Amino acid sequence: MKQKYNSTPIIIAILVGICIGLAVLLIKERKKVAYSSYATPVQIATPSVVNIYTQTNQHKNLDGHSTIKHNINLGSGVIVTPDGFILTNHHVIQNAQSIVVALNDERRIEATLVGSDPSTDLAVLKIALPDIPNIKVGKSSHVAVGDRILAIGNPFGIGQTVTAGIISAKGRNSIGLNTYENFLQTDAAINPGNSGGALVNLKGELIGISSAIYSSSGGSQGIGFATPIDDALEVMSDIIKQGEVVRGYLGMEAQKITQSLADNLSLPSNHGLLVSDITKESPAEKAGIEVGDIILEINNRPSEDPFQIRHLIASQKPGTNISVFGIRGQQSYQANITLEKQPTMQRLSY
Repeated sequence: MKQKYNSTPIIIAILVGICIGLAVLLIKERKKVAYSSYATPVQIATPSVVNIYTQTNQHKNLDGHSTIKHNINLGSGVIVTPDGFILTNHHVIQNAQSIVVALNDERRIEATLVGSDPSTDLAVLKIALPDIPNIKVGKSSHVAVGDRILAIGNPFGIGQTVTAGIISAKGRNSIGLNTYENFLQTDAAINPGNSGGALVNLKGELIGISSAIYSSSGGSQGIGFATPIDDALEVMSDIIKQGEVVRGYLGMEAQKITQSLADNLSLPSNHGLLVSDITKESPAEKAGIEVGDIILEINNRPSEDPFQIRHLIASQKPGTNISVFGIRGQQSYQANITLEKQPTMQRLSY
């Protein structure tokens, strides 16, 4: 007797496979559609990005006569709070005699400078208007390399402009732009006038304040930098509360010890930080730290990265006691140091 063959399970399996395949294709197609337009995040974010016009006065002597030239400078800013606090760059408002903010809805108003922090190139302005459109704030700590982002600003003074790109890198330092650097790097076009503008994610949330471009021509060449919003908000909070950012100060310069440096200088350690300069009457000098010392630990944390240690010291309040474990010659030592308030425009490492 011939045995019957049940083909139903095979047919069901084939149909399930086809459905799964179609679902995957549909998801991919939806992603393509979603990425084909950035209209939604642009509509969410652009009302909160402002153009900033500053006037600076330049004194000149012509034929023995003193004259004043009025210069108009352009930049961008972001309204962060509903009561009108704006984040921008320090260099946008530096030496400004007047600051005018132009909103996306064409309202214009003179702004008050609340304070600025040259060490991070950030400044806080305040405007008083009804119905102020503040931006949604995201978390820069949630940003990943490869994320799609948008840069919004006022390049060359031609009006509000949006460019797209990705996060190319995080934690960029040693660029030489600011005393404290922890930049997001992006390939989104950032041009003169974008300074102080918004870097937003695809939800329209603020994740950074556009700061600078790395360029030989002065125009965008695919390397732009932004201050992470998490860092910017800390600076903003201090400026609003106390008019300035108060940081801890040690008063020394140091460089990372590499194997090559250790070999060339016959150092007793191939890791840590080599002290290269001590500021007179600084906490470091008062504690007896000397040029040539090797710092191995600060507050029981290995001191391998000079930029991390710089931020660690700066994050402490004046009056805080820290412990430093180091080597001088062949002898180790531990010093307890009381940090002081960092002097204005202090550009030393710590």
